[in-house]
Order: sequence, then C-alpha cells, then structure tokens
Amino acid sequence: MRRPIRLKESAQSTAHMRTSKVKSKTKLNFDVLSQHLGYLLRRLQVQVFKDIIQTLAAFDVRPAQYSVLVLIGANPGRSQAEIGKALSIERAGVAKMLHELENRGWVRRLPAIDDGRSHALFLTPSGVETLRRIKGFAAQHEARLARRIGRKRREQLMTLLKDFG
Repeated sequence: MRRPIRLKESAQSTAHMRTSKVKSKTKLNFDVLSQHLGYLLRRLQVQVFKDIIQTLAAFDVRPAQYSVLVLIGANPGRSQAEIGKALSIERAGVAKMLHELENRGWVRRLPAIDDGRSHALFLTPSGVETLRRIKGFAAQHEARLARRIGRKRREQLMTLLKDFG
C-alpha cells in the first residue's frame, strides 16, 4: 500500500501559519480576481439571477423558460432550432423545455409548413396571457436593478453588453 505524498513545509512558513490570526470580520482580499472581467461579470450575473429567479417563482418559471417564451411570442412560427440557437441552448435542452411549456398549455409545436421535420412554435392564448403577466414581473425586476446601479449606469452597461450579442 502506498503512503500519501505530503509536501514538506518550511519551518518558517509553518510558524507563520500558526501565528497568523484569521480576521473573520474584515473583507476577503480578492487579489487579481477584482481585475478579471469574467469574474466580475459572473458576480453580477449571480446577483441578477437570484433576483429574477425569486421574481419569477410566482409563475414557477426559470429565466431560460422566460427567454424562450419571449422569443416565441415575438417570433411566432419560428423553429425550435432557431430559438435554441438564438439563446445558446442545446437541442435537447430546448426540446425538454418546450415539452414542459406545452404541458402547461403555453406553447404549441406544429409541423413547419416548409419543412416537415421541424416544428413551428406558437404561444397559445393562455401562453400569451401568462407571458404578459410574467413580463410585468420582469419589468419590476429590471426597475430594481436600475435603482440599485442607477439608470445611467444601467443604460451604459446595456449598451456595452449588447455588443456581445
């Protein structure tokens, strides 16, 4: 049986670890992370998603489902492949999501007129009404974000982020 490999620590570094006091009441030092765009975007995304998930909980709708409903509502008759590609959702994920939305009576998949192998997507009357209500809640979410970061900064951020698709 092999013994686990242990890294040898210098006596000086071990002594430093033992005598260092953890300052639990001070903020953590994020070092270079605070200079990484990806890290800061991810932190923003986590905060935004926490709020939108809580906002949409009344409808039992996840952010991706909301996005799919919005695109179908704005683009009736488009294929599920187009919707999935536009939202960067894999084929299997779109199919599963559409199945859930169909079961709730919000979406209908019909054979596409020009291609019998694909489906054209439409909101049902119930889906149109539900999406209208969900958009109202999503608008409240956006207003909270605007209050938190300021309307001008929100507009600047929106302009910058739109360049990425």
